[in-house]
Amino acid sequence: MKTLPLLTLASALAFTPALAAAPKPPPPAKSEPTSEKKPMSFHHLSANRLDGKPETLSGYQGKVVLVVNTASECGYTPQYAGLEKLHQEYKDKGLVVVGFPSNDFGGQEPGSSEEIKKFCELRYKVTFPMFEKVKTKGDGQSPVYAFLSQHHPAPKWNFHKYVVGKDGQVKAGFPSAVTPDSAELKAAIDSALAQP
Repeated sequence: MKTLPLLTLASALAFTPALAAAPKPPPPAKSEPTSEKKPMSFHHLSANRLDGKPETLSGYQGKVVLVVNTASECGYTPQYAGLEKLHQEYKDKGLVVVGFPSNDFGGQEPGSSEEIKKFCELRYKVTFPMFEKVKTKGDGQSPVYAFLSQHHPAPKWNFHKYVVGKDGQVKAGFPSAVTPDSAELKAAIDSALAQP
């Protein structure tokens, strides 16, 4: 009869360290790094189309995206025609041209979304996706351009171009003077299209 209480006490003592160790879970330390707010790729972002509808850019996974900050009253505005031609030439190969109007440089995109849409469609017959006006630099910089300019220079003027690969990472950036039909831009697009 005396051995039973000893066994019970011994059992209780044996379990005490395990119970004491249980409240020390490691997960809190592991969960902190995953709470970073920076997007890991272009596909983690979203933006509003010209009609105001939000669009997640994950829809472009597996495609090469040419991102251009556009303006309606710029010396480079005729590049809309070249961008549309590029879009038509490459869309079946996996390229999507996307335009982000911006009023950052010389106040050359003062119009509303409706005015921009009308201008692009009537003047240049643009069919590639166009998004709402954004800030490409400085205070209020859009998340899209914050991501694009992480490892490549931010736009210095309208019609700066970024080539985003199928994996959502920026592969190349080109200043405004590099036209849509330039050999170097097409080479960067072809190279991105050739990658898995």
